[in-house]
Order: sequence, then C-alpha cells, then structure tokens
Amino acid sequence: MPPFNPRLLASDPPAVIEALRWLDGVRFPPDRPLMMFSQAAPAAPPPEPLRRALAEIVMNDPAAHLYGPDLGLPELRAELAATTARRYGGTIRADQVAITSGANQAFTAAVSSLAGEGDEVLLPTPWYFNHKMHCDMTGVRAVPLPTGATLIPDPGRAETLITERTRAIALVTPNNPGGTEYPAEVLRAFRDLARAHGLALILDETYRDFHARPGPPHDLFADPDWDDTLIHLYSFSKAYRLTGHRVGAMIASAERLTQVEKYIDTVTICPNQLGQRAALWGLRNLDTWLAGERDEILARRAAMEQGLAALPGWRLLGLGAYFAYVRHPFALSSPEVAQRLVRDASILLLPGTMFRPATQPEGRQELRIAFANADRDGIAELFDRLAGVNLPLAPAPEAL
Repeated sequence: MPPFNPRLLASDPPAVIEALRWLDGVRFPPDRPLMMFSQAAPAAPPPEPLRRALAEIVMNDPAAHLYGPDLGLPELRAELAATTARRYGGTIRADQVAITSGANQAFTAAVSSLAGEGDEVLLPTPWYFNHKMHCDMTGVRAVPLPTGATLIPDPGRAETLITERTRAIALVTPNNPGGTEYPAEVLRAFRDLARAHGLALILDETYRDFHARPGPPHDLFADPDWDDTLIHLYSFSKAYRLTGHRVGAMIASAERLTQVEKYIDTVTICPNQLGQRAALWGLRNLDTWLAGERDEILARRAAMEQGLAALPGWRLLGLGAYFAYVRHPFALSSPEVAQRLVRDASILLLPGTMFRPATQPEGRQELRIAFANADRDGIAELFDRLAGVNLPLAPAPEAL
C-alpha cells in the first residue's frame, strides 16, 4: 500500500464525525428521540424568499453554473466591504475582500499566506478544532494560549509565548467552543500586540450576527492602517443558513489577497457560485429577517443560562452565539460522560477534550453544548434529561 502523509495520520479525526460514530448501534426509544447538540450549524433551510431567489438564479442566470473569479464575485466583494464598513466604521475597499468556500477555508488560506513548516500560530484554548487540525496537517505549530476561568485570552500572557517563529495570533469571537464574546478593549490590545511584533491578528467573527451587545463589537476597522495587521474572517453560512453552499469571506490587505488567490485557485478554483449569489441577495434583502434570527438566538441563550443555573453541580463557563461551554459534575471524564449521555439520555454533545491539548486536563471536566438548533421547548427538554442522568459524582472541591 502507498504511504500516508504522516501529518494527516498524526492529526486528530474530525470531532463531529467522531462523535457521530457514538450513535452506531444505539436504539433511541420513541419517547426519547435523539437530541443533537453537537454541531454548530443551522439545521433549517434558508428563508423562503432566499430559496425562491436561488431558484430564479438557477433557472435564469447561466453564469451561476460556470467558473467565476478566484476571489469571488465583484458585486459581493463590494457589497460586503460596504456593509462591514457601515457596521464597524472605517474604510474597507472591495479589493480588500475575498470570498471563500466557507470561513474554514478563509482560515486555512490566511494561515497558508502567513506560515510555513515550523512556524507558529497562537490559538487560545479551548480552541476550535478545525483551526488546530489545519495547523497540524501543514506543519505549523499551534501554540496553546490558556484562557483561564474567564475563557477570555490575556494579551500579556500571549506575549510570553511569542517566539521568532510566531506568525499570527488567531481569535474567535463570539467564541467557538466557549461562546464568550471578547471585549473591544481586549481585541484592541491584541491588535497592538500583534502590530508591535510584526504579526497578523486573525479575527474570526463567524458568529458576529448573534452578538449579545448591540452596535459594533469592536473598532479595529476604524484604524486607517488596519490592514497592516488585521485579517478578518466571516461566514454567510450562519447568517443565512447557507452551510451547504460553502460561502465565507476574508477581509485583509490587497497585497495578502494576491497570495490568497493562489491558494484558492489550487484548492477550489473559485467559491461556490450559487452560494455567492445567495449571500449577495441576503446582504441586500434580509437585514430584518436576520435581526429576528438574532433575537431568537438570544432568547435561546437566556433559556440556556436559566436552565444551567437550576442544574445542581453544573457550572457555566462561557455562553454566547451558538454555544454553552460547561463543567460537568461527574467522576467520569468528559468523553465518557458524552458517550453515556448518548445511551442514557439520547443527547449528543461534544467533550472538552476535543477542544484542548492533552496537556490541559480541564477538558476532562468540560462539555460543549451547541444549542442554536433547539427551540426553547427543546432546551427545556435537554435540562429535564440532564437532571435525570444518574452517573457517579466527582468529589466536592472541599473534600479533595
């Protein structure tokens, strides 16, 4: 048999796919069907007006079925530049926007433009597993940046981890998996840190449309020189339920996008043409609908907070956008708890060990609950089931 790439062999398996294997052979009773809290993706299709617009495009726009520009439709690049500038302030040009095949590709393209074999990228922990996987597969060292009890990274601690091989600091806010929303002053401090050391600040705001605070979450684009440091990532998948169409974006310097263009041309040639047209239609027509989606997500967030507060022994560590990150009270490790919840409570969620390196044992007590696809009745059912779980409890802290 031909050899395998050792970097792929050494990389962790995809977390969501690994968790789905726990369902093999499990029968769920009719009165307790499986509840999916494992994946951060809308389960519903796009809103009907967008689906109708897509159907019209499929039938009447021949260009939607052909190759397009590597960096995306010019109209979409210009629209996103204008929309982002209005939201955050500052100036963003269309040639500073690239459309990508989802925010995951935006991240891989950004890192590929920055780092090579043996270089380093700082990732706050708990980290988004796909970010860590890309670094592993390409020979880039993912340097864990612990975030402590708040799940908010500290720029001072980050500075102690910077070496001559560091190329970037990557932040996700609202955070996946932690849910935490990084304060604007923290983001400014990281921008200043990155700039002082000649690094890139990669800022993934995939879930920005569901931020709890009104108004712009930061003012980084108001800096007239933002593009010397900032690489901004975004996803239309969450905003308009376009996950299967794979459409995201990167906002960065035009010089960097010249290099990113090479990456996109060799991986996908161009972003999905239907997805781009759907994103463009959404930007122009769905502001009111998206505001309603945000209101619903915030209501579900409140239901999560209320439910966890009433669950004895459980501790909420982070909450926001699609995620609750929690500490469970059981003596078993989080992978064991997650698998027992499948069998005993018909609940699928992910253990904290999937979001931390093995050197951080905290993950053995942590779970991520992706709640955005559950309505408030579903969230109430989740807590009813968790309250009924009968697993051995860990010793109380005072007894240790």
